[in-house]
Amino acid sequence: MEISDENFRVWAEKNEVYFDGVFRLAGPDAYAPIYSLISGLLHEGHKQVTFNLTGLEFLNSSGINLLAKLTIEARKMDDLLLVVKGTSQYPWQAKSLPNLKKLHPLIDLRLA
Repeated sequence: MEISDENFRVWAEKNEVYFDGVFRLAGPDAYAPIYSLISGLLHEGHKQVTFNLTGLEFLNSSGINLLAKLTIEARKMDDLLLVVKGTSQYPWQAKSLPNLKKLHPLIDLRLA
C-alpha cells in the first residue's frame, strides 16, 4: 500500500516502510492514514520492521509525534526488532532520531 501527495510518499515493501519527501501535514488527524498503514505492518508478526527515512527531507512536529507513537507501539511488542534508517544528510534526522532511543532503548538506529 502507498500513501502519497505532491510533496511526500510513504509505502511498505514486505517488512520495510519507506518515507520520502517533505511531510508538512496539518496535525495528528492528517497523519492517521500513515499511522494505520504502519501500525498494521507492526502487527503482522514480523520479527523485524524497518523505517527507512533516508529519503525524508523534512518532518514537522506532528510527524515526529507519529514516529514517537509508532516507536512506543513497537516497544510493547517483545518479539519485534525496530530498525530506523536515517541519514546525516538532513540535520533534523541527526538531531531528532536519537530521541527515539529514549522511548525504546532497544531500537536499532542507523544514521549514515
